[in-house]
Amino acid sequence: MRAIRPQRSGARTLLAVCWAGAVAVMALWWQNTPVVHVDLAEWLIGAGRLTGLLGGYTIAIVILLMARVPALERRVGSDRVTRWHAMSGRYAVSLVLAHLLLTIGGYSVQANTGFVEQTVIVVLDFPRMVEATIGTAILLLIGFVSARAVRRRMRYETWYYLHLLTYVAVYLTFWHQLAAGAEFVANPMARTAWYVLYGAAGLLLLWYRVLAPIRLNRRHRMRVEKTVYESPGVVSVLITGRRLHRLGAQPGQFFRWRFLTDGLRWSSNPYSLSAPPRPDLLRITVKANGEHSEAVAGLRPGTRVWAEGPYGAMTAARRSQEKVLMIAGGAGITPMRALFETLPGEPGDLTLLYRAGKTEDLALWGELRRIASARGARLLYAVNGPDGVRPEITPQRLRELLPDIDDHDVYVCGPPGLASQSYEALRAAGVPARRIHHESFEM
Repeated sequence: MRAIRPQRSGARTLLAVCWAGAVAVMALWWQNTPVVHVDLAEWLIGAGRLTGLLGGYTIAIVILLMARVPALERRVGSDRVTRWHAMSGRYAVSLVLAHLLLTIGGYSVQANTGFVEQTVIVVLDFPRMVEATIGTAILLLIGFVSARAVRRRMRYETWYYLHLLTYVAVYLTFWHQLAAGAEFVANPMARTAWYVLYGAAGLLLLWYRVLAPIRLNRRHRMRVEKTVYESPGVVSVLITGRRLHRLGAQPGQFFRWRFLTDGLRWSSNPYSLSAPPRPDLLRITVKANGEHSEAVAGLRPGTRVWAEGPYGAMTAARRSQEKVLMIAGGAGITPMRALFETLPGEPGDLTLLYRAGKTEDLALWGELRRIASARGARLLYAVNGPDGVRPEITPQRLRELLPDIDDHDVYVCGPPGLASQSYEALRAAGVPARRIHHESFEM
């Protein structure tokens, strides 16, 4: 077997670039602050300027992470980019709120006025403050509805379309930054750098979230060919199109799918490819787990499909060892089934462990058995006992199954509980963290 060279993660590089940008923003503030006053009003205003600059910078990072740039998706991972987007959004809202409170508080102390009175003065008299106030209110609303406790009580579509107001908020607050920011008013280089920062993030967003999907769907013109019942609550959707091999999709990746029919056209959901892509056919396998996934079973042949992608980094490029263990549970079997068929390997190199509640829940089991037989791979399953007791994945059990487990790469895909339990057991069994490959979108 040829030497395997794993793809290096770009996470550290991206973090380093983002922190370097934050340091540059702080240096800009420091350059424009010749004296740090001990006076309370000046201290509050100075802190307000700094948090405003950092808040504006973080908003640009939020836009960049929202753009679904393929290089970041592959090198960093869709799950990590998604979590970083959510985290940077929380930082941005916190910094903008701190900027607002510190600045108005500083002017209030300086003018010896009340906080509410000074707020009215700032909003009405400062340049571009009416727009900035509306933009800030929108950002705070988005931060509120994105809180986990609130988001769980909302329909996904409602949350998603409210989230799109972020673009309006960014537009409104951007002009205030340039018009009122002391660092930009008399510094053409700083203004140019800010234009470049926001312009680059905006162009990436426009290309990868709008123009590239339009181009993809006009070129490939995908439609539903048919749906196939796989197991209770699980169906496969076969999707045809033109020159689908030019999508560049790899086993283990997913697309965001929008089915242009009643009840489904206004939302897109991520579903992994459950078979290697063919020039004329893609397949996804969906487990009913909500209104959208339940409605997928009723798709009619000929339904137009709008897809965005491919996304995801849990592909063969992550692999560094000849031997591979795959652990799947629930809907997580879909990318694993595609990898099980296509990962290079000699007989005995590949092992798939499938976790399910009961044997009838083992979707695609017939296909998996045929693949295992043809490739000389090991196929194992773990289901609940007659009394409902769940078989635990433990370090001891893993070593019994694979005495050389520490020489394996491991791909894990399944519910958060299974992923967490598997990760802890694998680490205790001696598998290095860098060789445990998993994508999770829990935030």
